[in-house]
Amino acid sequence: MVRRILLGSQLRRLREARGVTREAAGYSIRASESKISRMELGRVSFKARDVEDLLTLYGVTDDAEREPLLGLARDSNRAGWWHSYSDVLPGWFQTYVGLEGAASHINTYEVQFVHGLLQTEDYAHAVVASGHRTGLPDEEIDRRVALRLERQKLLLAENASQFLCVLDEAALRRPFGSRAVMDAQLRHLAEISERPNVTLQVVPFELGGHAAESGAFTLLRFPESDLSDVVYLEQLTSALYVDKRDEVERYDEVLARLVEFSYSPARTRDHLHKIRQLP
Repeated sequence: MVRRILLGSQLRRLREARGVTREAAGYSIRASESKISRMELGRVSFKARDVEDLLTLYGVTDDAEREPLLGLARDSNRAGWWHSYSDVLPGWFQTYVGLEGAASHINTYEVQFVHGLLQTEDYAHAVVASGHRTGLPDEEIDRRVALRLERQKLLLAENASQFLCVLDEAALRRPFGSRAVMDAQLRHLAEISERPNVTLQVVPFELGGHAAESGAFTLLRFPESDLSDVVYLEQLTSALYVDKRDEVERYDEVLARLVEFSYSPARTRDHLHKIRQLP
């Protein structure tokens, strides 16, 4: 997904630099103007022949310049690891998992429960089971939990993403599973927050109202300069992906205010242990 977006943005830049309209670009590859638009947004797969023809149209004829872009086209059509979980992974969330895995920075605010990248296996099992009141087969619950645990590996990789998680205190107090499950989850949060690439901060109840009244969100940043930041907003049966600069900046500002008024990482760890000791 990210490779498609990156290739699309580079093709758009080349087209605009050459002064070629989307209509003319579409004509050159026997496609419509709307097809070019979808390609430039990274919303469709790329055929090598189409990319070759577009590069020629845009004046990119040197093999040294063409090959990296053709390589992106080939790589963009390869299925990610998460496709093996397509039986339990909605299409709209597949996009997010791909973006999450490619992000250099994952900045998030969560209020309902502990963020999926920080959940223990038992806690994740309780969250998945409670989110489907009609009852899911045990096998499907196990598959969903396995997917969540697989996603967490990106925090442990050699070139791990930088992860900033701001948790509302409600997420720590709301029980999922037994007391032992919650205790293990809080202990895990304290431990993983010691990792150099993980920053965990809690918005305490005592703060009262705060800037994030609209609810949970995740802001993703990518190492490629051509990729704009993306805000992910999950809904019950779908998701929104916000990438307009002014809108993303609003979420970035809200997150900065949350960080400012939250407990520091060290005080957050102390608070986690304090909650564990409550009767």
